[in-house]
Amino acid sequence: MSEEPAQSVKEKSSEGKVLNVFSHGVLVIWAILVVMPLLWAIMASFKTDDSILSTPWALPDKLHFENWSRAWSQAHMSDYFLNTILVVGGSLIGTLLLGSMAAYVLARFDFPGNRFVYYLFIGGMSFPIILALVPLFFVMNNMGLLNTRHGLIMVYIAYSLPFTVFFLTSFFRSLPSSVAEAAMLDGASHTRTFFQVMLPMAKPGLISVGIFNFLGQWNQYLLPTVLNTDPKYRVLSQGLVELANGQGYKGDWSGLFAGLVMAMLPVLAAYIIFQRQVVAGLTAGAVK
Repeated sequence: MSEEPAQSVKEKSSEGKVLNVFSHGVLVIWAILVVMPLLWAIMASFKTDDSILSTPWALPDKLHFENWSRAWSQAHMSDYFLNTILVVGGSLIGTLLLGSMAAYVLARFDFPGNRFVYYLFIGGMSFPIILALVPLFFVMNNMGLLNTRHGLIMVYIAYSLPFTVFFLTSFFRSLPSSVAEAAMLDGASHTRTFFQVMLPMAKPGLISVGIFNFLGQWNQYLLPTVLNTDPKYRVLSQGLVELANGQGYKGDWSGLFAGLVMAMLPVLAAYIIFQRQVVAGLTAGAVK
């Protein structure tokens, strides 16, 4: 009788080891598929055009930093970078502010239509943005917001609010109510309780949803292509496409890869800096 449980434990242990090896193997393959193109793009940004085409997998003979300076100045990547920072920075602040306020009200207050408003935001997540491009174009045109940074910021905020409200509503529900009640008993208003008590407690969730919104807004191409046709207000995604299309058959491939790496670096830096907060924000709502 005692041998059978021991044998079953050994079988389960061996199955667990096989599953562990298999899962780690899949993760290694996935990491290689993700990391290799990134490393190759970085390597190509420091090579000459001839070496990129003739020996694509060889290391550069020396670091050609002139590729980066050429992409920054001659390809106007500096202008695209500035426009992207202004648009994404403004939209990210607006999205987090409005989204956190709406999510706090939906999570903490019961009022007629609470669930209806919440499900409206959920419905906004499932609505394909491509279906709204034509009416959105005419609305922006009638309001005089086409080819403007503030117009693009407003569209980015509206585009990002549904997911932000959905994410933060669940997060605010996981926060202890006793802290807000204590602040109210001490005479704090709802506004002061939100900004000075609840919002600091929601910092992990704000960082997590902020990173997700930053990734989506930084890499956004469809909306600026339709709503932002003025060359002086182009963002990085438009600038990279323009750089690739403008090469023709000559091909400044080293400058193109340098510009591509420039566009990727802020995203990688943001995730590396805030990776702990992102994990904490994603797991904080699981345990009250």
